[in-house]
Amino acid sequence: MEPILSFKNVVKHYPNGVHALKGITLDVMPGEFISVIGPSGSGKSTLLRAINKLIPISEGSVIIDGTDISNQSGRTLRATRCKIGMIFQNYNLVYRLSVLQNVLHGTLGHMRGLKGILGMYTEEDKSKAISLLEELGVGNFCYNRASDLSGGQKQRVGIARAIMQNPKLLLCDEPIASLDPSSAKVIMDILRNMTSRRNIACIVNLHQLDVAIKYSTRIIGLHKGEVVFDGKPEELTNGVIEKIYGTSKENLMIGGAEDEKTYPADRAS
Repeated sequence: MEPILSFKNVVKHYPNGVHALKGITLDVMPGEFISVIGPSGSGKSTLLRAINKLIPISEGSVIIDGTDISNQSGRTLRATRCKIGMIFQNYNLVYRLSVLQNVLHGTLGHMRGLKGILGMYTEEDKSKAISLLEELGVGNFCYNRASDLSGGQKQRVGIARAIMQNPKLLLCDEPIASLDPSSAKVIMDILRNMTSRRNIACIVNLHQLDVAIKYSTRIIGLHKGEVVFDGKPEELTNGVIEKIYGTSKENLMIGGAEDEKTYPADRAS
């Protein structure tokens, strides 16, 4: 099996002198559910945005499905991006449009000419979008404006839009940061189950250590732009956590050790 994503010695320097990524090398296989963790400023968002060239890298190669995206532009870049779905912390929906129209936007990368400009979706696309919304439990809101939904519902619409692309890789940038604990658990369950059933590789940036441990098949820990851990959740020892965050696991829980007893790691909060 070939990797769907490969980083080959990827470096990112920003003009202000920040070295956000320092020689990152890793492979991502189809079907993996990977959480990227680390403190603020560790390079998590830069790593995610380098994958689909939302930011250009300074050195190295980013290879998507066997193709180096680093030097791509125009039509070839758009074709590669069609293989990558993205889910955002703040949903990035068009709030004046209906839920169904927002989901159908996931097909635009595959449409050409006037059909894409005018939004001339096929009946097959509409049926697929409705089926996805029903699968996600928001089928009753197809014709509601996106602005009418709750945060958790908006994120479900964002997931449906990404899945409409038929992606091989799904990128999720802090997808539960704006949600309450109950909605966050629902969204993480949906992400894991939908990507697993479709054999889509999923990379999730998370601040919540307990969520990463619960849901991931693999965890990548970043510290100051370097990968300091890459392994299974059960291999994430207290020593490794301290190496990633520069502090103990207890200090990462609100209220310290007592809070960890009250809110165990198997709770998605």
